[in-house]
Amino acid sequence: MADPTHPPRPRPLFARAEDLTTVRGFFGVFRYSRRALELVWSTNRRLSLALAVLTVLAGILPAGVAYVGSLIVDAVVAAMRGAQGAGPVLDLVMLEGVLVIGISGVQRGITLCQSLLRAQLGQRVNVMILEKALTLELEHFEDSEFYDKLTRARREASTRPLSLVMRTFFLLQNGISLVSYGTLLAHFSPWAVLVLLLAGLPAFIAEAKFSGDAFRLFRWRSPETRMQIYLETVIAREDYAKEVKLYGLGPRLLERYRDIFRRLYAEDRALTVRRDAWGFSLGLIGTGALYGAYAWIALTTVRRLISLGQMTMYVALFRQGQATVSAMLTAVGGMYEDNLYLSTLYEYLETDVSLPSGSEVRGPHPEDGVRFEDVSFTYPGSDTPALEHITLHLVPGTSLALVGENGSGKTTLIKLLTRLYAPSSGRILLDGRDLRDWDERALRERIGVIFQDFARYQMLVGENVGAGDEQHFEDEARWRTAAAKGRASEFIETLPAGYQTQLGKWFKDGRELSGGQWQKIALSRAFMRIRADVLVLDEPTAAMDAQAEAEVFEHFRQLARERITILISHRFSTVRMADQIVVLNNGHIAERGSHEQLMQLNGRYAHLFTLQARGYR
Repeated sequence: MADPTHPPRPRPLFARAEDLTTVRGFFGVFRYSRRALELVWSTNRRLSLALAVLTVLAGILPAGVAYVGSLIVDAVVAAMRGAQGAGPVLDLVMLEGVLVIGISGVQRGITLCQSLLRAQLGQRVNVMILEKALTLELEHFEDSEFYDKLTRARREASTRPLSLVMRTFFLLQNGISLVSYGTLLAHFSPWAVLVLLLAGLPAFIAEAKFSGDAFRLFRWRSPETRMQIYLETVIAREDYAKEVKLYGLGPRLLERYRDIFRRLYAEDRALTVRRDAWGFSLGLIGTGALYGAYAWIALTTVRRLISLGQMTMYVALFRQGQATVSAMLTAVGGMYEDNLYLSTLYEYLETDVSLPSGSEVRGPHPEDGVRFEDVSFTYPGSDTPALEHITLHLVPGTSLALVGENGSGKTTLIKLLTRLYAPSSGRILLDGRDLRDWDERALRERIGVIFQDFARYQMLVGENVGAGDEQHFEDEARWRTAAAKGRASEFIETLPAGYQTQLGKWFKDGRELSGGQWQKIALSRAFMRIRADVLVLDEPTAAMDAQAEAEVFEHFRQLARERITILISHRFSTVRMADQIVVLNNGHIAERGSHEQLMQLNGRYAHLFTLQARGYR
């Protein structure tokens, strides 16, 4: 049975009928060329226009050099026969020199425009990719297939638009050159022009076929490429370094990295060998056509039907014309490949994203708080519900603790509350209004959440705190107030530059914090949102000892006395402080009530509390 994780080796050229689809659909794939040209034009119109003008000049000037070269040969022959002096020869040589200098200047100008456009366009496309990322739903980032799509877009598509445009201009340049060559060569024989055009066609078809094969390999191997990137991260990042060294994982991970490369390289090698073998074989047709035309022109000269200068010009035209045809066909093949790669960019950029449906910024009943009404939810791609028939009511000024084993649905409930996901059935209300009717920005300003896997930004201490409220991201006064409430101000004041201290080891003079210190930074973020009516702590104090966590939560409750507070914790000494405790089991509410009520019930909560209390004796 074929291994679905590894692409099969590409088949021989046109081994099956479906291979011909590559050629038949060749021109249909150029639908992205216009979009790439529009993208480059909108990035910098002046540079795009300058590049177009220089490209036209680069296409015309070589034919002029060939024509003047033929005049020089004839003028030299005439001077040797005494029919004229050396003056015309020198004039023509100077003219050819001017044309050659012009060609050199034009090529330099094209290179300059390319370099400037490459920098601007690369930035433009990367910004487009990141802007799209900001519009995506959480489910997109939790989808491995979508990550493959994003990886492909970021790896290749940022450089492909300019490559496509440059090949388009190059095709235009060579097309102009070919027209000028063909116009001159047609004076010798129109059949010579036809031979010139047809000689490169077989190599062109092969190039198109192998470009398609290369792209299919690129798409098939996205998961393996992503694994390579991940292994690089694990081996070379400071947050993995301790365990990698301690457990001696380095050699094993490096070998896995090498093994992926060996598999990918084997596919690349097979494709490259076949591509070059077919290219060489079919290229012999073009070589034969060149020397056949060479003999034809030479015999015509021997018969005195054309002059020696004309012979020199026609041979040069045919040779340069053949090179131009070959370059054009290669450019078209490259454009085909660029279009294939660009399809991954636009496939990503055109990912369907549901537009925000709500516009309300307040609810009709602020005193009603939060309601979950028969809420159920199943993650995309899963058949097992993460939550089923959840009904809760939280009024302002009360606290709720969520208890349950890992995977019981605690964090999923918070994701629904913050509208990172929408319920599969049922509804959630804030202030008497369905969350789907709220404006997303207004809703999320009302809720402050610190997840257990909170982000540790490689930025300033103050910016790490300010991340809790984007509108006051750089407000140092707010940093200090929030840090005091989150009990982070004491250790922040001891840092070398206080709130201006760089955190993390990625940048110069960066400082690393302990787990408990990072958690206090995360807690301080929650207090940046002074407009938040609902504050959620999803196990952000796991690195603290039990007493410190209890003190933090009690402090948290006192500061948020008029708000709804939700705590997720495995420590029952902290949980017991909540006004209401909900025990989740496999997505269902198994028990609910105060600590005293649940202990009297002598059910699951009482059992777990007793087990944990026994461990402290």
